[in-house]
Amino acid sequence: MAWSWRSSGNGFRELRPLVHLLVPLCVHWIAEEMTVSVLVDVVTDALCPGESTCYEAIYLNGLQQTVVGIFKMIVLPLLGQLADEYGRKPLLILTVSTSIFPFAILACNQSKEFVYAYYVLRTISYILSQGSIFCIAVAYAADFVNDSKRAAAFSWITGLFSASHVLGNLLALFLPEKYIFVVSIALLIFSPVYMQFFLVETVQLDLRRDQDSDCLSKTLKVLHTRYTSMRDSAVIVIGSPTLRNISLVSFFYELGMSGISTVLLYYLKAAFGYNKNQLAEILLFVGIGSIFSQILVLPLLNPLVGEKVLLCVGLLASIAYALFYGFAWASWVPYLSASFGVIYILVKPSTYAIISKASSSNNQGKAQGFIAGVQSIASLLSPLAMTPLTTWFLSSNAPFKCKGFSIICASVCMMVALCSACPLKPEGSSSAAKHEDFETPLLLDST
Repeated sequence: MAWSWRSSGNGFRELRPLVHLLVPLCVHWIAEEMTVSVLVDVVTDALCPGESTCYEAIYLNGLQQTVVGIFKMIVLPLLGQLADEYGRKPLLILTVSTSIFPFAILACNQSKEFVYAYYVLRTISYILSQGSIFCIAVAYAADFVNDSKRAAAFSWITGLFSASHVLGNLLALFLPEKYIFVVSIALLIFSPVYMQFFLVETVQLDLRRDQDSDCLSKTLKVLHTRYTSMRDSAVIVIGSPTLRNISLVSFFYELGMSGISTVLLYYLKAAFGYNKNQLAEILLFVGIGSIFSQILVLPLLNPLVGEKVLLCVGLLASIAYALFYGFAWASWVPYLSASFGVIYILVKPSTYAIISKASSSNNQGKAQGFIAGVQSIASLLSPLAMTPLTTWFLSSNAPFKCKGFSIICASVCMMVALCSACPLKPEGSSSAAKHEDFETPLLLDST
């Protein structure tokens, strides 16, 4: 027990320099999460009034995720590179600001036309912010935290993410629906304003600029720099067996999990008639358990078993999570399935820690951004299969009775991710130092 408290105390000390990062991020996540369960009812009522199953909403969500996945393949690695070169702070402020506008649309009006406008603005917001906030935040944390403490620090960050989800869902349960979007917008505005005044930049910027160059020369130089940086990111990931393997794990895990998240709430509403409060309860249940597992369990177990074991355990739990949802035979089974979210949530911090340890200090943003780009390819592909498969098996034309068949198919992707994770050999700080020695001349040569 004493060891537990000492480990927790170490975690708090590691987080002290990150307070001005975590406060606005927690507020941002609360603001976004409090709208999740309400959006299902808002979208369904606007697009399919009086109906419990809204195929148009399912297809719109699938189309949104596909479009986001297409652009994120380019945007995520690009934002990671820009965070390394121009600083974490401006990129964080940009990405957290994008959520304000789509929710402002719904705060004004929730008619069919405004819901369509929301989807357009939310798609743009997701392209810039989905995944990139975590990538840049993890790179910011890596600037402060030693290699040996990064897994614990990242688990605290993801644990606070889960805590924010819990608070967001509590607000969704107790706030009247007409106030939810107004409160969310106020919190979303607070986050970038707080960052502007209190967040400290960690990247030393090169202020030299080519003032005498003409517009065309500047444009060509920017394009060449971005191409070179993208190529270097690929070289860094492909040249490291650990990064190469973890990118494969991340791809298949995201392929399955993003497909499930796209259709899950609409599946629960159609299959079991879940309302806003029941959906919020499911999300709340997962969030409370996730706080415990990320803030207490991972920091305690990581020094004993390492990131690879925790990653594999999380992947096993994600398989069980998908199978129980897919085979759910009663309305209480999704609650049992949600309990596995307490364990599978460990996949993210373990992945961040493995990537961070295998990357040099100068290339945290590039490595995290490139692998996030690989994940975005998966999030592009998954709705192409999950959306029509889900609507088919929810309809009366299904070839056999199994409303969650698409979710069962998604569990196969997590099985492939687990098989890819088993031979993984995480690199230590010494390996990262060797990469840094190799990468520095490579990057200098390319400029």
